[in-house]
Amino acid sequence: MANRTVKEAPTIKGTNPQYLIEKIIRSRVYDSRYWKEDCFALTAELVVDKAVELKYIGGVCGGNIRPTPFLCLVLKMLQICPEKDIIVEFIKNEEFKYVRALGAFYMRLVGTSVEIYKYLEPLYNDYRKMKYLNHEDKYELLHMDEFIDLLLREERVLDVQLPRLQKRNVLEENNQLEPRQSVLDEDIDDNETSEESDDEDEKKAKKKETIPEKSKKKWKDLDKPERSPSPRYARSLSPREKSSKKRRRSRSRSKSKSRSPARDSRKKHSSRHEHRDRKDRDRNRDRERDRDKEKRRRD
Repeated sequence: MANRTVKEAPTIKGTNPQYLIEKIIRSRVYDSRYWKEDCFALTAELVVDKAVELKYIGGVCGGNIRPTPFLCLVLKMLQICPEKDIIVEFIKNEEFKYVRALGAFYMRLVGTSVEIYKYLEPLYNDYRKMKYLNHEDKYELLHMDEFIDLLLREERVLDVQLPRLQKRNVLEENNQLEPRQSVLDEDIDDNETSEESDDEDEKKAKKKETIPEKSKKKWKDLDKPERSPSPRYARSLSPREKSSKKRRRSRSRSKSKSRSPARDSRKKHSSRHEHRDRKDRDRNRDRERDRDKEKRRRD
């Protein structure tokens, strides 16, 4: 029959590969129009053409629980069991995002825990947008990295119960996986190294600025004879220099002695006023004394 698994298909998780999807959903897929018309007699090579034509992802939708073409192709791949190399090429395909999503979902159902972490974790760096058809038959926006995170963390995705996935730390302890290195951690390390190099350059520049001139090497010209040491006392002045110094002193003295005529006139004027004031004071005193004497005589 058209719904049987191929004879060459190996058992996955100890059971028929198609049984990884629940019986109710499988029966809905078998009764769907897309399965009967587009998935009939598909081979591994023809599945690629159908995957390229996908426009959205989803499980079952609508009131009558209608399966999406994405889910129908997943069941078809479980039926024909394509080779592992084909699935890896699906995952590595960067041109068609829905082909990559189909390969990642199939790898999550069929692959071992080590294979799932190995092939799906690099897809965290894919941030492309995808259309997701929900149960209410409405489209939502979903990014590729979000879809991969759901496959690695959730137990049920797109109405399919996913097989149990071994924890990553257990695989790391058993040396089956290397610690995961995020792209963000690499960017942070690059930024830290660049900042450290900048700090070192600044420190070197500051050290160069603070080096005293005495500590710098002075290159000597060996062809020139060495100078004799300078004397302890200052050298004696020449007669010309002595005469010039005397002239400067005499000029400064003459300037200090010479006074402006305005200044002299001001001083003379002030001295006259002081002399007059003294005379007036003496006269007033004499008058007061004469008055006192006359009063005494009368008394």
